[in-house]
Amino acid sequence: MAMRAFLLLLGCAALLAAPGGAEEGAADAGSGCAETIARRVQGHYDPVRDLSADFEQTTSVASLGSGPGGEPMRARGKVVFAKPGRMRWSYEEPEPSLVVTDGRSLWTYDPGLGEVQHLAVGEGFLSGAAIQFLLGEGAILEEFRVEAPDCAGERVLLRLEPREPASYERLVLEVAAASGEVLATEVVDLFGNATRVAFANVRINANPDPGVFRFEPPEGVSVIEVGPVR
Repeated sequence: MAMRAFLLLLGCAALLAAPGGAEEGAADAGSGCAETIARRVQGHYDPVRDLSADFEQTTSVASLGSGPGGEPMRARGKVVFAKPGRMRWSYEEPEPSLVVTDGRSLWTYDPGLGEVQHLAVGEGFLSGAAIQFLLGEGAILEEFRVEAPDCAGERVLLRLEPREPASYERLVLEVAAASGEVLATEVVDLFGNATRVAFANVRINANPDPGVFRFEPPEGVSVIEVGPVR
């Protein structure tokens, strides 16, 4: 479970990755209701310092297709984000596992296997990623072309395509139209794999204990050094 969870989380971290290189005031970042909703999302998250929530994660692997063996991978648990660049994903189902980073080291822990994986992450590893966006550090209309098929309902789907080359094809946000709160995110990578994360019981600016973003490998577990990521 640990490696699978880690790979899925890297997909989540890329969910709202800022492609970089877009200048302020980029012109065709969406129009009409799509731009209005995008600005509402931006305004909702700009003042956020930290965020915690329950989550459900569903990943569909394009190469497996449908039918036997092609069922989506499902997981659920709790997540905490905090500035700068900290996160903790506590998976509860289908098996307990943990992914945690203080912005310098990223750990994945699988209690069932008695195994820990460690990455030394470079400064800015998570900058522009989902955590940064949900903490108010993304710039939707500068970094994405935004479309919305329909803005009439209480929930609106925003389709975001990165302006610069990125590690994914597109991002879809399910947004509460009135408030701009992101209810779920889905990223489709360049191979057609889709990862959806839905949030519930969201708490904002609750000042989590900094200790939740630190990890010490339990005694007796195997620690695997995956290598620096920058």
